[in-house]
This record gives sequence, C-alpha cells and structure tokens, in this order.
Amino acid sequence: MAMTKSNIILSALMTFLLFASGPAWAQAKETRPAAKAITGPDAVDNQLDDDQEEKPNLLDTNLLKSWEDWKADIADRSGLSFGLDYNALGFAATDSLGDDTSASGAFRLFGTWNFIGRGTKNTGGIVFKVEHRRAYTDVAPSEFGSELGYAGVINAVFSDQGWRATHLHWRQGFSDGRGVAYAGFLDVTDYVDVYALASPWTAFGNLAFENGSGTIGGMPDGAFGVMVGGFISGNIYAVSGIADANGDATDLTGELDSFFDDFETFKSLEIGWTSSQPELFLMNNIHVTFWQIDERTEAGTSDGWGVAFSASGTVGEDWTPFIRGGWAEDGGSLYQAALAVGFGYQPKGGSNMLGVGLHLSRPNESTFGADLEDQFTGEIFYKLQVSNNFEVTPSVQVLGNPAFNRDEDLIGLFGLRARMAF
Repeated sequence: MAMTKSNIILSALMTFLLFASGPAWAQAKETRPAAKAITGPDAVDNQLDDDQEEKPNLLDTNLLKSWEDWKADIADRSGLSFGLDYNALGFAATDSLGDDTSASGAFRLFGTWNFIGRGTKNTGGIVFKVEHRRAYTDVAPSEFGSELGYAGVINAVFSDQGWRATHLHWRQGFSDGRGVAYAGFLDVTDYVDVYALASPWTAFGNLAFENGSGTIGGMPDGAFGVMVGGFISGNIYAVSGIADANGDATDLTGELDSFFDDFETFKSLEIGWTSSQPELFLMNNIHVTFWQIDERTEAGTSDGWGVAFSASGTVGEDWTPFIRGGWAEDGGSLYQAALAVGFGYQPKGGSNMLGVGLHLSRPNESTFGADLEDQFTGEIFYKLQVSNNFEVTPSVQVLGNPAFNRDEDLIGLFGLRARMAF
C-alpha cells in the first residue's frame, strides 16, 4: 500500500511518542513544566497564571483581591484552580457589502483540577473551559469578513455559537515536567504554531496574525484528540497531535461519534528551538509546523497539508518582533501562502501593550473556487490595563485589496475589545 501524506504524519506522531519516552528526556535541564512552557497564552494553565499576577494598572487598584485570595486557598487545599471572565468586542467598518457594524460577547469559565502528583512537576488532572458566545448584532465578528468582501476572519472567537465546551481533557506531565500529554476534548490552537501575541482575546484579533497566519486549514478549537510534547534537549522541543477535523464544541456526544466513526482528522508536528525554556514563546523562538487534514465529507472540503514557520524574540526587554508565514496545498485553508511581520511593545514592568502587524496573503483557490488577487492586512492594537482585572483594547485594521469587494482598495475597521477577569 502506498504511503499517503496522512500516514506519513501519523507515523511521525507515533515515532515521537516512542522517542519521548526514551532517555533523551533525561538530558533536559530543570525547567518550567512543559504544560505551560510549550503552549500558548490562551491555554488554561497559562491564562490562570496571567490572571493571578498583580499587574501595574491605570487605577492602581485590585478590587478583587479578597476573591483571588479565596480562590488561591481553594487551589492549595483541593487542587482546583479556576477563573471566569467576560469579553466583548465591537467593530465599525468604513465600507461594507452588507452590515457595517458587528459585535459579540463571550462568558468563559475555565480551570484545572489536579488529582495526581500535586506538588510535583508530573501533575495529572482535568482541564476544562466552558463558554457562552453570543452576537449582539445580526452578524458576529467571526462572520464579519464576508460582509466586507474580505477573504479572511476578522476575529475567530467572537461568534454566536451559544454554549460550548472548548476544553475537557486530561493533562498529564511526565519526565519531571519536561513532557506533557493531553487526551480528551482539546483546542489545537493551544499548541499549534503559537507565539507570544497569538491570542484573539488579548492581542491581535485578525486570524492573519494567529496560528498558521491563515494558511492552516480546519484547525478545530474544540475537538476530541490527543497531544504530546516537551523538551528533547535543553533548547529543542517538539509537539505533535491528532484531533477530529470535524470538531464541534457545542456537541460533545456527536464529537465522539464523529471521531471514531468518520475518523477524519487534523494532524500536526512541530519542532522548535528556544533560548529560554521557562519563557519559550516570550524569548527567542524559532519553529516549523507541519500539518495535514483529511477530506471532510460533510463539510465538503478536500484533504490537504502544509507548513508554517515562526521566528520571534525579545529585543531590549521591551520589544517583541516577529516574522511568520506558511504555505498550504488545499485542505480548506484561507490562504495558499501568507507572510506576516510585526512587533509587540510592552515596557519592562508594565502591563499596557502596543501591537503592530502587516500581513500579505494569497487566497486559496481550492477553498474559494476562484483565482483571487493577493490581499494585505494591517492591524494596530493598544491594550490598556485599567485595573488589575479589567482591560480595554482599541484597534484599527486596514483591509487592502479585499478579494470579494473589487470596488474598494482599502477598508478601515475600528474595533474596541474589553475583558473583565474574575
């Protein structure tokens, strides 16, 4: 039987699983647990850590200090750490084929409940995140791009899906915390091609500056699957996973049926280098990500594969420049090829952040059914920490040469995002 691309990547996954249990792990240095180090800013463990930090803020106040102390006491006594937040996002466009405004909100309850190895780096426990996403307008921000004639996603997470379970999986550390495995309902955007500014909740909003720069097709953000990753040596890490390509976080029962009956899957393998294990994505980081997705019968998309790359680092402790991009062969990706450059600026010891990014893309002909011209996207945001638990982020996006709106060369998009954490 000929070896298909799917089998090649699945074989790579199994090879890595075997390698991860070998002696190479023992060569790694003391490090931050891999569950936090190799996952992105939106992973539950990292979000909990960030919310628990005392942040310099405009009002110089923390009105929820007693609440936070109470949660910390529960975590110490029971192993249960949890957080809640409410997020809101609104947009107004200078031109549109349809609606020119869009807004949505999202409530989230998330946490971890550790049962095994508490007090060690080989912790095992349940990771959970339950959300309610609700549009305030006729069109949610996740669908707003089509209203503008833009081949892209303005913000992927602010939708009108209602209740959903984005995470419900077991997380297990091993080899003194240098490796980690997930099994259950997980979000592949936690570990596939992430970097310091890859959060549509708190950093760049446009998918052009998120995982894969828009070139990775069908990334399920709530699907049944397995992930394993960790440090192979002091500076080299690898992450691999397989998940249901038809992931539906609003229907967990249907998710299981889909995974085991249809077995149409999304697979990834990432290998990277970092100058600092504890702050992998905040310090110098270079990685390459290979992915493959099966044909999805119900969705009507073909199989496909591709590669994404990322290089980012810290300059002078305040600046985080990046260059990222990717290439895809079919698979339902937005773009056949893309390149993104930009930077984040956060003064040392501060919480406010400026982000600037520019993205050039070639829409995927197999996805859109037409040979479209290249687009460019620019985004500027400024995250302002108003109080320890409340932040607001005004932003401006510029959509250049929108693929389905040939009457406009440029569309301006003004946004305002807010997050209140509890």
